[in-house]
Amino acid sequence: MVAPAHADRVRHVVEPAVVGQGLVLEDVTVRRAGARSVVEVVLDVTEDDEGGLDLDRVADATRAVSDALDAADVITGEYTLDVMSPGVDRPLTERRHFTHAVGHLLTVTLADGRTLAGRLTEVDRTGPDDAIVVVPVTPGRKGRKPVVGEPVRVPLSDVRRGRVEVDLSGIGPVDDDEADGAAAGEES
Repeated sequence: MVAPAHADRVRHVVEPAVVGQGLVLEDVTVRRAGARSVVEVVLDVTEDDEGGLDLDRVADATRAVSDALDAADVITGEYTLDVMSPGVDRPLTERRHFTHAVGHLLTVTLADGRTLAGRLTEVDRTGPDDAIVVVPVTPGRKGRKPVVGEPVRVPLSDVRRGRVEVDLSGIGPVDDDEADGAAAGEES
């Protein structure tokens, strides 16, 4: 592993390049891999960014980061640059993380140790304390629909951590009866 101070110098160099692309620098790590260094740069979109972090934006940011690293010459020797998004398994720790998770299932651990699982429906920025609104969802027992509760407003200051849950409930093969019903409504 390379010294954290080295990662701090790299962060100082690449952050303006990332911000210039309209993105947020989430994390920087520098580590050794044999004879070369590996520089990992994790990017995210700003809170108010309606778009996602698509491949074109990552490619543009990669070029900007690479140019900044080459100009500053902060990495000694050869290095590999990996620029990436945080991924679905990243912890939700900031308001912008929750803002981009609206509509997804999540599990939140509260400051008192309790957990709340459900669908994030809103990030409320109107009151004195930012809050999230979660509609609790308890999985149904074998073959039954899930139980949906009343929305719960949780101040962000009461959230210790959160994570998005992968929701595969809408993915699966199309039932042959449904496909036939859809086709039956069409005229030939």
